[in-house]
Amino acid sequence: MNEKTQTEPGSKASALAVASGILASRLVGLVRERVFAHYFGNSDAADAFRAAFRIPNFLQNLFGEGVLSASFIPVYARLNAEKRHEEASQLAEAIFALLFLVTSLLVVLGVFATPWMLYVIAPGFHGEKRLLTIHLVQILFPGAALLVLSAWCLGVLNSHRRFLLSYTAPVIWNVVMIITMVCGGHQPQSRLAVLIAIASVVGSGLQFLVQLPTVLKYLWPLRFEIPRAAEHVRVVAKNFFPVLLSRGVVQISAFIDSSLASLLGQGAVSALGYAQTLYTLPVSLFGMAVSAAELPTMSSALGTQDEIAASLRQRLTVGLQQIAYFVVPSAAAFVLLGDVIVALIYRTGHFQHADVIFVWGVLAGSAVGLLASTSGRLYSSAFYALRNTRTPLKFAMIRVGLTLALGYLFALPLPRLLGIDQHWGAAGLTLSAGIAGWVEFTLLRHALHGRIGVVPFAGQRLAKLWLAAVLAAVVGYGVKLILPLHSSLLIGPCVLIPFGLLYLGITHALGIPMPGTLSRLFRRRA
Repeated sequence: MNEKTQTEPGSKASALAVASGILASRLVGLVRERVFAHYFGNSDAADAFRAAFRIPNFLQNLFGEGVLSASFIPVYARLNAEKRHEEASQLAEAIFALLFLVTSLLVVLGVFATPWMLYVIAPGFHGEKRLLTIHLVQILFPGAALLVLSAWCLGVLNSHRRFLLSYTAPVIWNVVMIITMVCGGHQPQSRLAVLIAIASVVGSGLQFLVQLPTVLKYLWPLRFEIPRAAEHVRVVAKNFFPVLLSRGVVQISAFIDSSLASLLGQGAVSALGYAQTLYTLPVSLFGMAVSAAELPTMSSALGTQDEIAASLRQRLTVGLQQIAYFVVPSAAAFVLLGDVIVALIYRTGHFQHADVIFVWGVLAGSAVGLLASTSGRLYSSAFYALRNTRTPLKFAMIRVGLTLALGYLFALPLPRLLGIDQHWGAAGLTLSAGIAGWVEFTLLRHALHGRIGVVPFAGQRLAKLWLAAVLAAVVGYGVKLILPLHSSLLIGPCVLIPFGLLYLGITHALGIPMPGTLSRLFRRRA
C-alpha cells in the first residue's frame, strides 16, 4: 500500500474545502434544477420523476454518505491516527466488498418490487402517471448502487482530509443530466423524463470513477479479504446498524411526506422537490461542511476522557458559531425573500408566477427548522465520534413520530379548516418537519452535554445574528418593491447581493466577526 504522510489542515480549512466542493456541485445542481423547471414545470411528468427519484434515493441515503460517515470514518480514521495503516486498508477494502454485495442484491429486489412499493410511496398516482413513475424507478435503481460506492470513496478520501474532490465529484452527475435535458428538450415530457433517468445512472457511474484513482493511491493493491479485517468490520457493523435505522426512519419520514403530497393534487410532489433543493443548499453548505470536516478530526482525538471531552466542546462551540453565522440569514431570506430566490432559480419555460408563489410557501415552511437541522448534524457527528450511534437513533425516531403526526394534521385537515386550497398542505409538511427538527436538536444537545459537559450557548450572539438578518431582509424586500424591473434574472441579484452585503455590514457593526476562513478570503481579495 502507498502511504503518504501529509499535514492535516485545520478544521476551518477543512470546512472551507468541504463547503467549496459542495458549493460547486450545488451551483451546478441549481442549473440542473432550472433546466428541469424549464422543461417540466409542475407537470405530471415532474411529479412522476420526483417521486421516482425518492425510491432508489432511499437506498443511497441508507447505505451512502451519512451512514458510512458515521460508522466507517471513526474506525478508519482512528486506525490511521494510530499508524495502523495496513489494518485501515483491510477495513476499507472489506467494507467495499460488503457494500457491493448488499446493494447489488437490493437493486435486483427493488426493481422487481417497484409496482408494490409505489402503492405506499405515491398512492395518489394513477393511470399513465403511475406507469411512468414505475418505469423511472426501475431505471434509476442501479444508479443508486453506484452512488453508494461513490459514498465509500468519499469516506476514504475524507478520512485522509481530501475533501474537495469527494464533494466536487457530483458536478459530473449534474452535468450529464443537464446535457441530456438540453439535447432532448424537444421530446415529449414523459420521454424526456426517461432520458434523464438514464442520464442519472450514467452520471452516477462517472461520479464513482472520477474519485476511484485517488482512492486507490491509499489502498492499492486491493485485496478483498474480509476475514483479515473481521474485528474492525464488526465494530463498523455495530455502529452501522443503529445509524442505518436512524437514517431509515428519517427516510421513511421523507417518504410519508411524498406520499401525503401525492394526495394534494398536481404539482405538490414536484413543488416539495423544488423547495427541498433550495432548503438543502444551506444545510449542505454549512451544516454538512462543518460536520463532515469535524468528524474525522473528532474521531482521531487521543488522550484521556477529560481531554477528549474538552476537545469536543471546543470544536462544537466553534462549529456551531460558524453554522449560525450563515444559516440564520438563509432562514430569514427564505421567509422574506423566498419569491425572489425561487424566481431567480426556477422561473422559466413551464415554471411561471403561480409556481413561484407555491414553492415560496413550501420553502418558507422549511425555514422554521433550518438552524436546528444544520446544528443537529454537528451534535450527531460528536456522538458518532464517541462511537455512540444509539442516542441519535433514539432521537431520530422521536423526530419522525412528530413529523408524521404533525405532517398529517398540517397537510390534510388544516387547509380545510383554514378554507384554503388543499395543495397548500405541502407547506404544512415542511413546517411540521421544522418543528420536529427543533425537538430533536434539543434532545441531542441535552444528551451530549450530559456526556461531555456543557457547550456554551451564545444567546446574545445569536440574537444579534437574527437582528442583522431580519433588518437586511427587510431592506432587500423594500428594494424588490421599488425596482422598476420585471425579469427575475435581474431582480434576483439586485435584491440578494445588497441583502448579503448589508448582513455582513450589520454583523460587523454589532461586533460579530466573520468566520476565520471567510475573513481571510476577503482580506486576500482586498
